[in-house]
Amino acid sequence: MSWIREIDEAHAKGPLAEIYDRLVRERGKVANILRVHSLNPGAMDAHLTLYMNIMFQRSGLSRYEREAIAVAVSAANDCDYCVTHHAESLRRYEKDQRVVDGIASGDYAELPERLTAMLLFAAALTRYPGESREAHVHVLREAGLDDGEILDTTLVVAYFNFVNRIALGLGVEFSDEEVSGYKA
Repeated sequence: MSWIREIDEAHAKGPLAEIYDRLVRERGKVANILRVHSLNPGAMDAHLTLYMNIMFQRSGLSRYEREAIAVAVSAANDCDYCVTHHAESLRRYEKDQRVVDGIASGDYAELPERLTAMLLFAAALTRYPGESREAHVHVLREAGLDDGEILDTTLVVAYFNFVNRIALGLGVEFSDEEVSGYKA
């Protein structure tokens, strides 16, 4: 599962058991990226709240766009765990596997201008955060994003950089069974 000790559902007590129960009820199971927080249930709950707000709350960004950003950022960080999980989610919105594979490999050639601008911004902010300039935001505006959408794009990028570092730093593993089968 990971390089640190984890508490599984069968041995969870108190707040951790409550969070696990909620995850199973709402999502069908507990993802390894959340289970790795089991020694700190408060952080797990905060992480889950942040994820739900950034990825599922009302936004000018579509779920497709948010999942594409997740895949692009995770690919830029070489985070196989998150690329695999979010490519699976992206396939709910993008049926062409070549497009999903292109996003995962950094090939945005066949994408609409708006999404291409978002993914280029995401990859640049991930790889070279200290080189961010107002001109990069201007490119997003030229592609049709308003300031709320630019904020939401940046939040998705920042969130996945955070999560990628948890997965990579703690050796969070995945299997085909762990990746699939979540409730939509």
